[in-house]
Amino acid sequence: MTALAAHPQGNESQEFIAFHVGSQMFCIDIMTVREIRGWTPATPLPHSPSFVRGVINLRGTVLPVIDLAVRLALPTTEPTARHAVIVVQNHGQLVGLLVEAVSNIMMVPPDAIQPTPEMASEACRSFIKGIVASGKEIINVLTTQNLLPHPIPLGA
Repeated sequence: MTALAAHPQGNESQEFIAFHVGSQMFCIDIMTVREIRGWTPATPLPHSPSFVRGVINLRGTVLPVIDLAVRLALPTTEPTARHAVIVVQNHGQLVGLLVEAVSNIMMVPPDAIQPTPEMASEACRSFIKGIVASGKEIINVLTTQNLLPHPIPLGA
């Protein structure tokens, strides 16, 4: 596998963190990632959107955790010790993304990222900015800017 860089210059490859949600592979720009941690049960918040799993304590900071399976309308599972939380910076806010497993860091040349197919829904195209075909795997390149609301609505 390969990875993506934050601001590619010309033909430079970019570094991405690759992970599994259900049976699918996704990746996000490594420059948005602050840390990766094991699953910690989240405290649910009343009246939160269904994709907000709850909040956890990240060294004294309340961190909202988004269940990517729910957000992407994929089958969900109950989190286990195998699950991970990818902490990303989004619109100046730290947010945790619950994923089933982090697989690797990949370097991807810009020309390897193909556009999201036109027949995909508008919601799909707003979350997925491209697709990388790597061997037999199809990896969806997510964009956190549209995936996460600004700011994350916590409770009502």
